[in-house]
Amino acid sequence: MLLNILILISGITLLIKGADFFIAGASDLAHKFKIPQIVIGLTIVAMGTSAPEAGVTINSALKGITGIAIGNIFGSNIANILLILGLTSAICTLKIQKNTVKYEIPFVIFISTLVCFAGYYLKTLNRLCGVVMLLLFVLFLGYLYRTAKSNSIKNEENTKHKNIFLLIVLIMAGLGALVWGSDLTVNSAVNIAHLLNISNRIIGLTIIAIGTSLPELVTCIISALKKQPDLAIGNIVGSNIFNILFNLGVTCTIKPITFNPSFLIDGIIMILSAVLLLAFTYNDKKLSCYEGLLFVSFYIIYLGYLFFK
Repeated sequence: MLLNILILISGITLLIKGADFFIAGASDLAHKFKIPQIVIGLTIVAMGTSAPEAGVTINSALKGITGIAIGNIFGSNIANILLILGLTSAICTLKIQKNTVKYEIPFVIFISTLVCFAGYYLKTLNRLCGVVMLLLFVLFLGYLYRTAKSNSIKNEENTKHKNIFLLIVLIMAGLGALVWGSDLTVNSAVNIAHLLNISNRIIGLTIIAIGTSLPELVTCIISALKKQPDLAIGNIVGSNIFNILFNLGVTCTIKPITFNPSFLIDGIIMILSAVLLLAFTYNDKKLSCYEGLLFVSFYIIYLGYLFFK
């Protein structure tokens, strides 16, 4: 058991550091070739922050471990809102941008409902579902491009002296760490589930979901402690959209995923989390300390439901 736990921790660490290396190398390489900062932000960096979830989900699906594949996405999205935003707003009140309330949170509710509806009634998330999700993802990128272009700020970072070969090595190292880390994480999680006699679904919804969401958790809490939390909600909402449309979309397109009916409850929790976020922020465009503590309480209750059901 101890060995599997150590391997799981190592796997999640490799996922996080691999994503860091990939983002740093790919961003600097894009700067080197004068690719606009707005394009870099909307593609490389945005997808890179969701790379841990993508690695685990795709790896699990290819191995036929659908409990972890879907559980990781649903669990990450639930943890992002209830745990991460809850803890962050408990430290410092979070302000929210108008576009996030008006468009992005309702879009999260829509795509979360769409995935749950398709999975429950089709009994599987097939390649057609994957294609639809990727098409919606392209539309979302178009929306982000328009929004970012109207509020763009030039990046003055100087990368012209960075060696292209070293940047490529950094990218390859990051991708290698992602692949290796996802393999270690999935294998060790399955072993732990068997040893504890609990389902892959529970492991995916809890340990792996929280582990792959650690970058967002650390970033949001540090921002709150530095009194710079304004973008936290927008970043978390964006991460949830990427998790469903890009990570799950790519996975389903590569290999269809069987949708266990038990995931419907988790999907409803995922939808209700986004609905609560919209309800709490709709009028005053902020998430208060009290509301954050409520979110954390709801997450603890959800964990209790999973483990003591």
